[in-house]
Amino acid sequence: MIKREIADCKTYDAPGHFKMTAMKIIGKEETGAEKFWMGLSHFLPGGGAEYAYEDSPTEKIYYVLEGEVTIYTKDKKEKIVLKKNDSIFIGPNEGRSLINETNMPASMLVVVNC
Repeated sequence: MIKREIADCKTYDAPGHFKMTAMKIIGKEETGAEKFWMGLSHFLPGGGAEYAYEDSPTEKIYYVLEGEVTIYTKDKKEKIVLKKNDSIFIGPNEGRSLINETNMPASMLVVVNC
């Protein structure tokens, strides 16, 4: 077992993301976990992620801890709003964009398989 404290987590720049801070909590470098990693993302109002990863083979789970984030499909025809304690599974090769459309910060756990 490996305990991780938030004070020991380091921030990193997530490509394609804006007005946000990301921290890796669990991953290969931090704990030796080989099948997934987990991060904590904080989005300021207007912060988010550009449309990405339509060809990404990874599975993703987003779990909103505080605030609200909105997920969009490539053509923006589908809009999914996630509020506190809501989650979403994004399968392999599913693209998405994400934005905090509110005036309050949002925090989200992110789990991705390796």
